[in-house]
Amino acid sequence: MGLTVAVQMDPIERINIAGDTTFALMLEAQARGHDLLYYTPDTLSMRDGMITAKAHPVRVRDVAGEHASLGEPERIDLSRVDVILLRQDPPFDLAYITTTHMLERLHPRTLVINDPAHVRNAPEKLFVTEFPHLMPPTLITRDRDDIEAFRREMGEIVMKPLYGHGGAAVLRVARDDPNFGSLYDLFAATFREPWVIQRFLPQVKDGDKRIILVDGEAAGAVNRVPAENDIRSNMVRGGAAKPTDLTAREREICETIGPALRERGLVLVGIDVIDGLLTEINVTSPTGIRAIKRLGGPDLAVSVWDAIERRRSA
Repeated sequence: MGLTVAVQMDPIERINIAGDTTFALMLEAQARGHDLLYYTPDTLSMRDGMITAKAHPVRVRDVAGEHASLGEPERIDLSRVDVILLRQDPPFDLAYITTTHMLERLHPRTLVINDPAHVRNAPEKLFVTEFPHLMPPTLITRDRDDIEAFRREMGEIVMKPLYGHGGAAVLRVARDDPNFGSLYDLFAATFREPWVIQRFLPQVKDGDKRIILVDGEAAGAVNRVPAENDIRSNMVRGGAAKPTDLTAREREICETIGPALRERGLVLVGIDVIDGLLTEINVTSPTGIRAIKRLGGPDLAVSVWDAIERRRSA
């Protein structure tokens, strides 16, 4: 039986379909006979407890530049749809948090993937700290003295914004880096929240592995190798996607965190692993599905929709 699926995402005309996971999920939903609606989060409204959005019926096809055909927009009662895919990109700011509060009013009668309350309560760079034994040494602070002490202990460190995404403002700082004071001032002026400070992992040169978990189970992976003279492996920052298999250590990481993901209704999750150490658990809008398929791996959009349909039936 076909479902009505609403997709909350960034403007569909701007996406790069070659690497967009949301688009892959839409293609698979359409192939299964589900009806698709598309809206952007700025059109969400709540009146007297009713959550609505200005949504377009949409048909998708895997043709760059002609990937979406939109019908006329109509304000719809989101409680009348079967599934909502919460898929807009960060920043994970108050606007993003507000959408999770609104969608929480609908879930689980309308199934929201990922569960909006747990998306809100599990920001990627904080949720991961529930598993410190799997991580590199990590400090979350904006206190300069604490950062200086951590840098003296660790040597080289990486500084990044707590709610950043896509590799933006990820900086490597050496033990005696004369730029540290200026970098600290720049971060202090730019970000009000604390920052993530981690021991630098030199093996990042060999890749930062993105592993996709579906309903808490490891389903596929892609190794992202940084461009020359860059520590950032994100594909939007020039990282090269390479096929890969999971090591025993990486399977151990997935088996350790999997139950927590299932309990929280986090159906589609992407984790980042460098040299056997877990650095992030991405739950807001994880990517990697299209790259994994393009490199000869499984079509994980199928696995995700199998999991969604199981949850919907239950």
